[in-house]
Amino acid sequence: MKAIIVGAGIGGLATALFLNKHGIGCEVFEKAPAIEELGVGINLMPQATASFDEIGMLPALEQCGIAPDHLFYRTAHGLAVWDEPRGRRAGLPYPQISIHRGRLQRLLYNAFQARAPGGVHVDRSFMSWHETDGQVEASFASASGERFAVKGDVLIGADGIHSQLRRILFPNEGVPRWSGRLMWRGTVNWSKFGDGKHFVVAGANDARLVVYPIAAGETDDTLLTNWVLVHRAAEDGSPIYGREDWQGRADRASCLKMLETFIIPDLDIHALASASENIWEYAMCDRNPLPRWSFGRVTLMGDAAHPMYPFGGNGAAQAILDAKSLAVQLARANGDVAKALNAYEHERREKVYAVVMSNRQGGPECVIDFVLSRLSESDSRLEDVAPFEERKAIVHGYSRIAGYSADHLQR
Repeated sequence: MKAIIVGAGIGGLATALFLNKHGIGCEVFEKAPAIEELGVGINLMPQATASFDEIGMLPALEQCGIAPDHLFYRTAHGLAVWDEPRGRRAGLPYPQISIHRGRLQRLLYNAFQARAPGGVHVDRSFMSWHETDGQVEASFASASGERFAVKGDVLIGADGIHSQLRRILFPNEGVPRWSGRLMWRGTVNWSKFGDGKHFVVAGANDARLVVYPIAAGETDDTLLTNWVLVHRAAEDGSPIYGREDWQGRADRASCLKMLETFIIPDLDIHALASASENIWEYAMCDRNPLPRWSFGRVTLMGDAAHPMYPFGGNGAAQAILDAKSLAVQLARANGDVAKALNAYEHERREKVYAVVMSNRQGGPECVIDFVLSRLSESDSRLEDVAPFEERKAIVHGYSRIAGYSADHLQR
């Protein structure tokens, strides 16, 4: 069996590695001219690191990233509404890892190239496909206009939120759905805060700050620190603002002005953001759930199938779970590709769309909004207005939906 994978992002490369683990040949085709370390920080939740461990990637991830050991949810003025240990500190068998997106992509690319030399082709834009003689033939084009035809047994669309394959399958869908929120993001070498492994989320759903380290710093007392400021710029569902990519530079002055309203104990967030060389802006978008992903020998995965708001930090994790499921089902297929793709979709589609819809409500971070809805200036004790068990139900309920609760990981 041979698979053709469209897209050499995290989902596409993870799929290639899982297919390789199961002895299934594959080639990956990427439209970019090279694999570059682009982007900022992302999170790999414990269900993702558990899956990566199965393909031998966990040691490299732990070496290149940071494993947060404590999570804090706070109001914009610093009140802690929830905090808990994370990963192994919480007794889970696998860590949560925060890492630079581009470094993660490079790790996956290098690993696949070592296992299947020449298996990734750049400067190859996907154009179309058709099925013939019990196979699928995909057409690609280079930037110069040269065309390439590739035959295989299965075609997997891992080409992101602007997926060309999805566009062909659902030609009337249109552009991604904008939440009305913009995200300003940056990274900077900065002094450690907390114990150097703290993950902080502060503020309400429409004005939220996220700060966490993603790699070792330039000195022993610094870390490469990632920060994200989410703010509402339009009504939910408004016409899309730009594209979801890494090309837009934010208005630095506006960003720094908005950060003045946030108070993070032990951290001067305004100074940190001011020191960031680049501040990137993009629209927070997703897409509505699809009725199906698979058509004969063709299927979608990752952001091509289910792009989601980044609340809860589960976009990459869900793509990795897709990759694992796809490889397992194809390995079991005994040549029946359509049956395998239907089994993969049956296993993953409803689960991941539950995450998509939960993220539209703010994911686990909505516990902050819950507390803010209960508090008033006269309240003196958080427990009196927002009892622990109610807050726990929000945060831990999300971990069960997303698949990284203790029950899921210790089965």
